[in-house]
Amino acid sequence: MTFTLPQLPYDKAALEPHISAQTLEFHHGKHHNAYVTKANELVKGTPLEGLPLEKALIEAHKQGGAAFNNIGQIYNHNLFWKSMTPNGGGVAPAPLADKINEAFGSFDKFKEQFVAGGMGQFGSGWVWLVSDKGKLEIVKTANAETPLTEGKTPLLVCDVWEHAYYLDYQNRRADFLKVFIEKLANWTFAAEAYKA
Repeated sequence: MTFTLPQLPYDKAALEPHISAQTLEFHHGKHHNAYVTKANELVKGTPLEGLPLEKALIEAHKQGGAAFNNIGQIYNHNLFWKSMTPNGGGVAPAPLADKINEAFGSFDKFKEQFVAGGMGQFGSGWVWLVSDKGKLEIVKTANAETPLTEGKTPLLVCDVWEHAYYLDYQNRRADFLKVFIEKLANWTFAAEAYKA
């Protein structure tokens, strides 16, 4: 198979009380797994078969359609799991914290803008902290779209599809976004992605 479902980087109950084991069971075990299964079906016998995920994503984006949608969802979910950690949140380490302050005015303003970005994404999608040639931006994308296809480097991403939060937060997307950025954000992962 070209694509595989990665193991979560923590136990399914590790993000409680912020995200329940039941949500991760459905989100990772069913939704993410379904994208992996479908993407493998769609790329079989095509030039995308056997490509590494990021290369397959870039190539599939040129064509659009179902293959891109499923590959994009695999890539985005892989980053979403890494964007969270038990006992996360807090403040980003330097030099990323300095870049955040420079780009957004302060860390608190960044958090406000990140939540606003997630709230401003109508319907299903994602809100990202990205580096565009070293300059930080908050970007929102719909459905399976990703800033990677625009040459930007994702540092942190929050899934705002309803299946990411509905079992725990119902329609309270803002509460979910605040918890993500204040209690779960994996700043170590973001800082390493920024250096890379």
